[in-house]
Amino acid sequence: MTSTQQPPAEVVPGAPEKWAQEGTPTTPEGWIARAKELRDIYALDDAARDRANKTPYDEIALLKASGLGRLFGPVEMGGGAGEWPLAYKVIREVAAGDGSIGHLLGYHYMWFNVPRLAGTPEQITRIEAEATRNNWIMAGAINARDNDVVVRDDGDYLVFNGKKNFATGVKISDVTILEGVLEGTDIHVVAPVPTNQPGMITHDNWDNMGQRLTESGSTTIKEVRVPWKDAIGFTPDKKFHERAYATMNVPLGQLVFGAIWLGIAAQALDETAVYAHKHGKGWGGYDRLIDEPRVLDVLGDLTAKLWAAEALMDQIAQEGLELHRNPDAVTPRSRGEYKIRSASVKIIADATALEITSRIFEITGARSTSEKFRFDRFWRNARTHTLHDPVFYQKQEIGNFLLHNEIPKPGWYS
Repeated sequence: MTSTQQPPAEVVPGAPEKWAQEGTPTTPEGWIARAKELRDIYALDDAARDRANKTPYDEIALLKASGLGRLFGPVEMGGGAGEWPLAYKVIREVAAGDGSIGHLLGYHYMWFNVPRLAGTPEQITRIEAEATRNNWIMAGAINARDNDVVVRDDGDYLVFNGKKNFATGVKISDVTILEGVLEGTDIHVVAPVPTNQPGMITHDNWDNMGQRLTESGSTTIKEVRVPWKDAIGFTPDKKFHERAYATMNVPLGQLVFGAIWLGIAAQALDETAVYAHKHGKGWGGYDRLIDEPRVLDVLGDLTAKLWAAEALMDQIAQEGLELHRNPDAVTPRSRGEYKIRSASVKIIADATALEITSRIFEITGARSTSEKFRFDRFWRNARTHTLHDPVFYQKQEIGNFLLHNEIPKPGWYS
């Protein structure tokens, strides 16, 4: 890892070897324990890496060594055959060590599941096996607001050309899920492609205030050829196999977002508590900051809100389990009702993360605003990603459902 401070030798250098000896976790508790180990390593120099703002090649190598990217993969290929309630918890843990890497892991899980959401049975089996066996980290160039990728039908192949302005993680990925519109039609085509090829050109233009290590800049796509058999959901006769489950990408994506934000908030509270013990100066006649009633009140209030948001996420994740286990039974109505429930997670996680990351300074005080602590990074990270799509429309969907019994029409964000 790129670091300006020396982590304990037994933690970082030995971790990949330890994980290799232990192999793939076989229980939910094992996956969470592995995620916590990775979280603790990332947390050691998170502030320094935020400052350096370098492409996180080393951090991704460590993520791959941990095996967390294989959580959903088939057991026979070295995966964990995991499910979404566990995945959200893993994302939260990793994001609590580094919000950017938790972000990249969450997106990887979404892209890994694209064949399962919309693919043919053959594609699901083949692509999941290959991704797991090769320990891919996956990214996506699927920004629906950019309609400038055109796909040309070239016999047995598709040819992608265009540009995506936001393509999170493509630069550090093994495989990218591409999306474009079939030339002369309004048909969207999605397919996985190897990232390391001449036609996939990433641009170093991600210089935003938060989530600095996510490499969310633009990608140019030039004459990238993909076999038709890899076009997700298309049968050999080039017809798309539609099903309601394919639109579950939005509700599961909303919980991924929430997991990232709550992980960032958890790290903010963890570092606040450490600071209060090590550096805090008491006020109001108290020698120690950690004894002040106002500090206990604020920290207790923020922690209760975090725990409540986590509990809401866990509950709604469980509610979605039956839909994910029986994808062919998903109907537009069952999908729509679950989309309403997932919107509540996005709303609450958004508000919780923003409140926690801004209010920690009420505890830590003026000294903590020193650049060496970089406590502002938590708010910067949360604020940057919560702007992804306006939470206003999620509230509106819930209101329409309650007052008019309307479910949202499936779309890129609904």
